[in-house]
Amino acid sequence: MRHAVRYRYTKYAGDELDELDLEDLVAKLSDLLLASGFSSPYGMDEEERTMQALHDAILDALFNGGVLPEETIERLLGDPADADQGDARSKLEELIQQIIERMAEEGYISQPPDLDAARAERQGRGGGNGPGDDARPPVKFEVTDKALDFLGYRALRDLLGSLGKSSFGRHDTREQATGVETTGAPKAYEFGDTLNLDASATLLRAAQREARALSNGAGAPPGVPAAAALGAPPPAPGSRRIKVTHEDLMVAQGEYQSSCATVLMLDCSHSMILYGEDRFTPAKRVALALAQLIKTQYPGDALKVVLFHDSAEEIPLAELGRVRVGPYYTNTREGLRLARRLLDRQRKDMRQIIMITDGKPSALTQPDGRIYKNAFGLDPFIVAETCAEVAACRKSGIMINTFMLARDYDLVSFVRRVAEICKGKAYFTTPYTLGQYVLMDYMDKKTKTIH
Repeated sequence: MRHAVRYRYTKYAGDELDELDLEDLVAKLSDLLLASGFSSPYGMDEEERTMQALHDAILDALFNGGVLPEETIERLLGDPADADQGDARSKLEELIQQIIERMAEEGYISQPPDLDAARAERQGRGGGNGPGDDARPPVKFEVTDKALDFLGYRALRDLLGSLGKSSFGRHDTREQATGVETTGAPKAYEFGDTLNLDASATLLRAAQREARALSNGAGAPPGVPAAAALGAPPPAPGSRRIKVTHEDLMVAQGEYQSSCATVLMLDCSHSMILYGEDRFTPAKRVALALAQLIKTQYPGDALKVVLFHDSAEEIPLAELGRVRVGPYYTNTREGLRLARRLLDRQRKDMRQIIMITDGKPSALTQPDGRIYKNAFGLDPFIVAETCAEVAACRKSGIMINTFMLARDYDLVSFVRRVAEICKGKAYFTTPYTLGQYVLMDYMDKKTKTIH
């Protein structure tokens, strides 16, 4: 009995999707995927993550982001002189829909239920767009953990590329901590050097010394082989022993490594998205890159994230890319207090706080839980309590490095006081250079070459 073979035919998707680098496109969409509420600074809605916003962002990336070759775009749009451009628009819409579906299939976004079929069914029954259809809330999408992890990787790669760092090591300290990494050529051992012996260089130096002694006959009395003069028994036929002496010792040069616990304090008060500039999205991108750096290059390190606004709270790293700006004020003291508690639990060689802010402290949590607020100038009470917490961090051996995204006179004055108290650093930066400053500060610690 012969069975009929059935074939299933599917619609040909075309060459445009095959020529698209999806990872490059996802990187181009990072501003949308990491949106912090900038498009609606006075509301807490989720307008950025609608399917329409994703559609428009993909359209812009296709034409202005360079993710498709020019000839592909020309082929897709057809001849501009053609009077009928409806087919070109239809092809473009179909391509964008295929891109969205592919992003969902590969796990970069999670799509909502398909409402188009239900809407078409209602229209087919003559229902049309009822009075409530226009008021229907916009369809939204969700960013997945895979997308956030990928964006952190791309941010790290781009930042390290701009820094000219093709490779990087571990944290360097002046004390021996968790290990030693070889970084330079071996050198002759001197008194006081750490005995980080380079075996191959030591044997080579001993062999060279014996070879010179044999060739010169140095120290060999008449009739006595040079090897015996060196104190070695006569070698067996076909073999030779190398005697290692103190002067042959070679040690490897390296740098002491340490483990580090870091709390990244992100200011998410509303000033981070006001005044015509989104400062919180770049800060999130830097935080994702730093998390990727620690995970891949410093696996022994620890990273925690603290958001501070009217109050402060710790958030999981997995939720970092999804957070948005919070309430209005800046409770720096509460953020530092929480960061210090987190670091006190860590048993690391170095403990530090990286604080990213654009505003002076303007709120304070009182003993009864109420929040005292004053956004006008530097409130002496708030500043005094915040500086007291900075001093407590220094007493616990915690370094505070501050990255300022604004040059407000009051903020500069406050940050300078913080740096003086904790002997930390203060950086004046912008959202565009923030990542370079943070990563350079994290990687370029005090260097100590050991011998």
